[in-house]
Amino acid sequence: MPGISNFSPALTGLIPVLGAISSGVVIPFQAGANAMLGRSLGHPLWAAVASLLVSLMVVLPLLLLLKAPMPALALAARGPAWMWAGGVAGVFYISAALVLAPRLGAGGFIAAVVAGQMAGALLLDQFGLAGFAVRAVTPGRLAGALLVVLGVVVMQFAGTGAASPAPAAS
Repeated sequence: MPGISNFSPALTGLIPVLGAISSGVVIPFQAGANAMLGRSLGHPLWAAVASLLVSLMVVLPLLLLLKAPMPALALAARGPAWMWAGGVAGVFYISAALVLAPRLGAGGFIAAVVAGQMAGALLLDQFGLAGFAVRAVTPGRLAGALLVVLGVVVMQFAGTGAASPAPAAS
């Protein structure tokens, strides 16, 4: 099977973008499913726990199937403490989605998340934080981020009529 580097440069650049888009498609579903699960379990944080447990049950067999080597815990222990904050960020995101997605709607919530991601990404790139190389905020990159924020405003506040209640969990 040919590697990704055997394709044309345009296709090589497109494949990761399509992968990212594909993963992004499931995020609104995750928010809605977790919100409904939170209502069914009686509290949004129980849905966060359930979501993380299901994630663990999916990842562990994949690690075994792929014959992934055991983690290098000694090496990881020597790394910066902040690198473990990804788990905290995941809990924050899942919990925010549980509470906010039903209020903002799938489109409004995801548009706001993307705006926040753009702002965070610009800061991480500008200052080379979280292991990213320094990549200056240029006028073009800033304009792109501002267009995303404008998209959030349009998605959330354009007159689309009243929201109807979500169907009950069955």
